[in-house]
Amino acid sequence: MDNRVGVVGIIVTDREKQAERVNEILGEFGELIVGRMGIPYRERNVSVIALIVDGSTDELGALTGKLGSIPGVKVKSALVSSS
Repeated sequence: MDNRVGVVGIIVTDREKQAERVNEILGEFGELIVGRMGIPYRERNVSVIALIVDGSTDELGALTGKLGSIPGVKVKSALVSSS
């Protein structure tokens, strides 16, 4: 299966309750993450995380699915073929 390269955007609206679970999942899928930037946007009371990822569609779907199942967490991704 071909790998995909892309960007995953994560918005955490309940940072105090969900940050630990989000970080657990990111650690679980760490081999897919090429780069990560996280910004606490205090004026809006949210945290924004941007990931650069490289993996199969199944792996990336599992990552985004787990993240998206957390209450107070929104996930969007954009992927392209790496070949």
